[in-house]
Amino acid sequence: MDWLNSILQGVLVGGLYAMFAAGLSLIFGVMRLVNIAHGDLVVLAAYLALVVTQALGMGPLASLLVIAPLMAAIGYGLQRWLLNRTLGDDLLPPLLVTFGLSVIIQNGLLEIFSPDSRKLQAGAIETATIPLTPDLSIGVLPLVQFLVAVVMIGALQALFYRTAWGRAFRATSDDQSTVQLVGVDNRHVFGLAMGLSLAVVSVAGVFLAVRANFDPSMGPARLIFGFEAVIIGGLGNLWGTLAGGVVLGVAQAIGAKIDPGWQLLAGHLAFLMVLAVRPEGFFPRVQA
Repeated sequence: MDWLNSILQGVLVGGLYAMFAAGLSLIFGVMRLVNIAHGDLVVLAAYLALVVTQALGMGPLASLLVIAPLMAAIGYGLQRWLLNRTLGDDLLPPLLVTFGLSVIIQNGLLEIFSPDSRKLQAGAIETATIPLTPDLSIGVLPLVQFLVAVVMIGALQALFYRTAWGRAFRATSDDQSTVQLVGVDNRHVFGLAMGLSLAVVSVAGVFLAVRANFDPSMGPARLIFGFEAVIIGGLGNLWGTLAGGVVLGVAQAIGAKIDPGWQLLAGHLAFLMVLAVRPEGFFPRVQA
């Protein structure tokens, strides 16, 4: 039963990793941009939630009503007036610029909030559980976290394949030159994609802040978890990112069960095993 509980907890943690991965997968799929600052933007969202909850007296989850639009606006502005200037055939400029952005965010947060770790308090939901059997129970907060990840990815999938925005994203991703000929502004489409990505990031940041302590330096680790989930699931497949997050979470849970020091190592080993067996990931997007 202990093993079953560990695996179940790993599945639920996978929902958080899927949130990290969804925004990363989205912007790579639309504009082939690898955002090195993605993890630091997750942490930025956590600190913005901290400020909003303290200033307005809102609960962490309710703060998303403020944080999500704010992060979306930040994302649109960054892409429209900074990152669009770096896009082209050469992949190096956006990597360098987002690396610089990562350093700026980390040091800015360090200067404003100090290196001390923080945590958001969500009240009774943090300790509430649902008993499944006499020996097995599930935490309400991890369950909510996983369900939000499923709903979010389902909403993104619907947006991509059933809306005009989605058609613009997919067309721009497939052939930028052609869509410009029919009057689509690539810069605006890329800005919308980054805004949507950071709205997703804001949800991940709030759940991260409620679930565990956070500090200005933890962004790169969130980037790695998101990147690994994307690769395991398959580039371009949003549901695959959920599967990748679950695989990563379960691997870490099993590693921690064997030895607490093996938790992160087990996740990285699972990632390497998937790369060795299926370099394209479990569910790569099929090109038409």
